[in-house]
Amino acid sequence: MSIKILLLKSGEDVIADVQEMISSDENVMGYLLNKPCVVKVRAKPGDTDILKMEEGKKNTTIAMYPWVPLAKEHVIPLSTDWVVTMYDPQDKILEMYTEDVLKNFNQDDKTDSTVDPANVGLTD
Repeated sequence: MSIKILLLKSGEDVIADVQEMISSDENVMGYLLNKPCVVKVRAKPGDTDILKMEEGKKNTTIAMYPWVPLAKEHVIPLSTDWVVTMYDPQDKILEMYTEDVLKNFNQDDKTDSTVDPANVGLTD
């Protein structure tokens, strides 16, 4: 399992268990995203201090929701052309994804790919 956040050309940050799709000549053709979720950073209502938001203070929340909620399958292929960059999530984001998405997904009906939005404040 390799949980990563991908920044897509669309501007979306997507967290997922990522596997490479390799061609017969050993080139990466794309990625398989298992249980992908969009990650959004939001300021709490009424707080417009951008500097605090960028520093990850308590006035920001993180929300996750399914990236392709209408898909029947839970593993979604993605072309390398759509990926701007890929990186490891911060520990709190990794914990949130693991606890709120992966564990709940495995405990719920496996045919249901919906995930309730979860908010977590970031602190130092």
